Amino acid sequence: MPAAVQAQSQTKPPAKPQLEGAVQRAARSGELVLSGFADVPPLMMLSPQGQPSGYGILVAERIAAELSQAVGRPVKVRFAPIGDPASLVNSITSGKADLACGLPFSWGLDMQVDFSLPIGLSGVRLLAPSGRFDGSPAALAGRRIGVVRQSLGETELRGMQPKATPVAFDSLKAAVAAMQAGSVDGVIGDTIVLAGLVLQQGLPGLALSPALPYEAYAVSCVLAENDSAFRNVVNLAIARLLQGYLDGQPDTVTAVNRWLGPASALGLPESAIRASFEAVLLGVETIRPVLEGQAASTAR
Repeated sequence: MPAAVQAQSQTKPPAKPQLEGAVQRAARSGELVLSGFADVPPLMMLSPQGQPSGYGILVAERIAAELSQAVGRPVKVRFAPIGDPASLVNSITSGKADLACGLPFSWGLDMQVDFSLPIGLSGVRLLAPSGRFDGSPAALAGRRIGVVRQSLGETELRGMQPKATPVAFDSLKAAVAAMQAGSVDGVIGDTIVLAGLVLQQGLPGLALSPALPYEAYAVSCVLAENDSAFRNVVNLAIARLLQGYLDGQPDTVTAVNRWLGPASALGLPESAIRASFEAVLLGVETIRPVLEGQAASTAR
């Protein structure tokens, strides 16, 4: 071994191999693996044939399209459903899945994964038979309230009404079924998902309260910590989707409205969707498409 090389090898330890990130996995496999629950309309649901759909799938498909541009090959979304919150986090941290979409920010979860730009806004509310509750935290004292295990809804309930009895379930669908069976008095959870479940299942005589959420929050995608290359792609894809809706791009408006808009099961007015998207994009640069002719003239 030449002396110079020998001296260098003695003073500089061998470089550790780089762990494969989501962009590299997509380049190798042509897949973007999406984790999540299969029964949280309008974010994610499965058809009788097992085909995934929902607003979360739309977001993932836009991220896959952005990845395709980044890696120079087609990338398709593969949905890998999970059954409980712990499995969702593990699927991301272990690299079995690349991302999950539709989660509210929490400090505990942020210690394990990274959050993307929000894909929308939601909040924590109570679903119960009409007239059972007045929406106040005081009315929850001494009541059995269904929550998703280790969720923001569970944390909110314990904080605002310690005298309530939280009953934990693996999903909001299971909690709502328990309420229908009479084993809990109400269910606290994500407003959009609870409303989606009521509409999907055609459940009569139920109401969401209070009029304003106990807590409002942004809903985002989560991905593995410290994978900045992938996070950049994810955030860019989300920003393009939200900006496209605000700019009135027909394909984007149609795609978003299918799951969230006035003619969807959820029935949000376009003004509400626009307001939430505008709030999300306040902290980032506006994306404006540049036509080929404009780009050429700028270059000259």
